[in-house]
Amino acid sequence: MMCNKAEIELYLSSLGSKSIVRISRDCNQFSWAPGCQSGWACSTPEDNSFENPVLSRAENCRPCCPGFFCPRGLTCMMPCPLGAYCPLGTLNKTTNLCDPYSYQITPGSNQTCGSADSWADVITTNDVFCPPGHHCPTTTQKLNCSKGSYCRKGATGENKCRWKSKCKENSEKEEIALFGGILIVVLIVILLLVYNCSDQFIAVRAKILSKSRKKAAKIAQESATARKRWKLAKELVLRHEVEMYDSSAAPEELATSSDGILHADKGNGKRSKNCRKLNVRTERFRRAYSQIDKERALQLDKDKLTLSGIVSRAAENRPQRPMLEVAFKGLTLSIGKKKLLQCVTGKLSPGRITAIMGPSGAGKTTFLNAVLGKTSGYKKDGLVLVNGKSGSMQSYKKIIGFVPQDDIVHGNLTVEENLWFSGRCRLSKSMSKADKVLILERVIGSLGLQEIRNSLVGTVEKRGISGGQRKRVNVGIEMVMEPSLLILDEPTTGLDSASSQQLLRALRHEASQGVNVCAVIHQPSYTLFNMFDDFVLLARGGLIAYHGPISEVENYFSGLGIKVPDRENPPDYYIDILEGIAKTKMRGHATPKHLPLLWILHNGYEVPEDMRKDLEEINMMHELYTVGSITRELSSVEQTESKDSVHQNVSQRNDLLNRKTPGVLAQYRYYLGRVAKQRLR
Repeated sequence: MMCNKAEIELYLSSLGSKSIVRISRDCNQFSWAPGCQSGWACSTPEDNSFENPVLSRAENCRPCCPGFFCPRGLTCMMPCPLGAYCPLGTLNKTTNLCDPYSYQITPGSNQTCGSADSWADVITTNDVFCPPGHHCPTTTQKLNCSKGSYCRKGATGENKCRWKSKCKENSEKEEIALFGGILIVVLIVILLLVYNCSDQFIAVRAKILSKSRKKAAKIAQESATARKRWKLAKELVLRHEVEMYDSSAAPEELATSSDGILHADKGNGKRSKNCRKLNVRTERFRRAYSQIDKERALQLDKDKLTLSGIVSRAAENRPQRPMLEVAFKGLTLSIGKKKLLQCVTGKLSPGRITAIMGPSGAGKTTFLNAVLGKTSGYKKDGLVLVNGKSGSMQSYKKIIGFVPQDDIVHGNLTVEENLWFSGRCRLSKSMSKADKVLILERVIGSLGLQEIRNSLVGTVEKRGISGGQRKRVNVGIEMVMEPSLLILDEPTTGLDSASSQQLLRALRHEASQGVNVCAVIHQPSYTLFNMFDDFVLLARGGLIAYHGPISEVENYFSGLGIKVPDRENPPDYYIDILEGIAKTKMRGHATPKHLPLLWILHNGYEVPEDMRKDLEEINMMHELYTVGSITRELSSVEQTESKDSVHQNVSQRNDLLNRKTPGVLAQYRYYLGRVAKQRLR
């Protein structure tokens, strides 16, 4: 009565068909054996040949055995799968159906129900599966699920409940409402702890960092003191200064020097032992502070060295950055018929700080946008060259820093966290964490942010650091990525004189490393003005009235008959001249509106067509051409030297232009860490 392999494959291939399964030879319109009805099967004759895979079954027909199923139209039986319950059916006289399978037997001589008539398929029937709350070890056994256990539909065994008291007899599933309640309570407790104790957690972490930092600073100071004593003792021995002292002073000096040497040796030995015991965090800070002390010592010794000695020692102590020289020739930007910049020619040199000044509406911000390559939406004429080559500034964006007028700091992060986040995202991914810490400490020290490094920047609702300190943090966010070109839009606005000078000293330190610094300045003091190297004076309409060294600006305007009165700030006075606020008599028939034209003539640039009419109003061309001839000679020498240094630096360090910053996933991880701190606070 068992189906062979061929009959089972034919049956399985017919599943899903809407027609009645008729595979057996004995189940057709001409013959219908008793085994063709649901739940019945027949056996094969003994002399039947097995050459045909689909056998003829028409003898000894009877109900299907328990644990097997016999589909309609198939005269053989197949075993029910595990998890099914296939007992013999019982005839329901009311409905004339075989329970629990709900099939009807063919009226006639066979009035007995067989076993199951369908595969254990949950899509078409649920009758064959072991019912919920019971488990069926075999296809003919159905047992009740005991107390403390639960049984799902089709279970062959019992599943123990975690808490037995929660599972009654014949339980279909485990009651997990209590688990959900416990989970909610745990989450509420965690959220309460975070809400009430997050500040304490962050404060404890900050204290640990502060202790590591102080310990590292102390070790670095001891190392610096030991080096100074050793150097002093060495100089005393080399110069034979002991012999120059009298006999009474010589023993004391010798004792002092010998004590210094011994103390230095002891200090070095003690330091080497302490370094082994330092944790990784403290060791990073120690290395950073030691390097910063060496750089300070180098800065103090610069007056005693030649230029080549300074360059060589700086290269030994600090890696040189790639230099960017930005030159522009006949640069003109316009929107429609309105010209925002006209015939701007000049350059921004590496290692120098350039101040951009001019009245409102002169195009200072537009000039910065042109330098940065942000000229989309403008009609652009002229050239912008980077290191003497025409190209897009966007290809250098990873080594260009821009400080806007508005604050870009996060108020609910500390000063150090703002700088650290910027450095991690924008420095090279191949740079070690110790080197990044060194850069961070260097920027904090140069901007004078040590006292407020752990203070929140503050928001509108919560008071933080002062406005001047926020401005310095804005600058530090760009300095920490070690740019080669640093553009600043009004960095000293809102700062007092002392803070402005401290900021300029930090920028001068950056320039000493070969950084090209350019800043828009409003109303600087005379002292602050002289801290710049170059000066760009823009007139209304985006025209240049002067572009050259600070040291030559007064000589140039004096040659035009514009002399700065006593107790007047030169840049403010020149802006007043351009605006017509201050009156002065210039040489010849020139007026303040001719200053851009005079600068074009002074440098031999091509005069634009709309300015050719003003040429007729000036009758002292020859004298004006000769003004500042010394300035041109000096600037040409400086340009030659700067050009050579730029090309040499670019040829040696071209690989640094392709800085590889952290990828999207790494930056997203840094972002999640930052947002977590912000949300905790």
